[in-house]
Amino acid sequence: MSPKSLRFYTLIGLLTGLLAGFLSGLGGVGGGVLMIPMMTALGRLSQHEAHGTSLVAIIFAGLAGTITYLVHDAVDWSVSLLLAAAAMLTTNAGARYAHSLPELKLRKAFGLFVLFVSLMMFMKGWVLHAVFTSHGWQKILILSVSGVFAGFISGLMGVGGAVFMIPSMVLLVGMTQQVAQGTCLLAMVFIGASSAFAHYRLGNVHKPIVGGLVAGAIVGVFAGGTLANTIPESALRVIFATMGIIVGVRFMRSKGLRQRRLMQ
Repeated sequence: MSPKSLRFYTLIGLLTGLLAGFLSGLGGVGGGVLMIPMMTALGRLSQHEAHGTSLVAIIFAGLAGTITYLVHDAVDWSVSLLLAAAAMLTTNAGARYAHSLPELKLRKAFGLFVLFVSLMMFMKGWVLHAVFTSHGWQKILILSVSGVFAGFISGLMGVGGAVFMIPSMVLLVGMTQQVAQGTCLLAMVFIGASSAFAHYRLGNVHKPIVGGLVAGAIVGVFAGGTLANTIPESALRVIFATMGIIVGVRFMRSKGLRQRRLMQ
């Protein structure tokens, strides 16, 4: 690869990592959902490459975010390890299933996933009123099931799985939002590593963009995590959810658009 191409991918990675890391640190969710469409649109990565490469950045973003939340004593280590252990049982299956899908089908599936995440972000302010508290084996079962689903989605969609983990911790276990986000970020370190390794073995990691992506994600997640305890997230949630719906619809319609281009 030429130095010019390497500089191009480094810049794209930095920009993508900064924005995605900031959202991940601020809300505990959203990094992969933003990184993947940016890498496919700006960096021209294939859908499979974007999924695998996104997971590499999630490892370091999760680590940086965990350190930030630890300063505020907002990480539950035992819950993180339980979620990660359960998730690592299914990350490889998710990665292999993603690798087996044609790129256009994977794009459509990713679009559906982004729409789901965006709707969850819109509903977040309403559903958080219905909070339950579980203990003992009930709590372990809820967290284990959440981790299993999160691991498969992580491997399949190239994300950290926070969309499953955070709601279960807040709505069913009774954790506070900030502790749930910090705990999720720690779990994402292990989940991301397991999913990224599976994708790496399948050849789905785009190495030239990784350096800039990781550097940007670390800086972004530190900034987002620092602000998480000082500003309201309602406005950002609405903006992010609106953008997510637009991105999701575009990904779902990509097959039809490409078919029309071929017919013209």
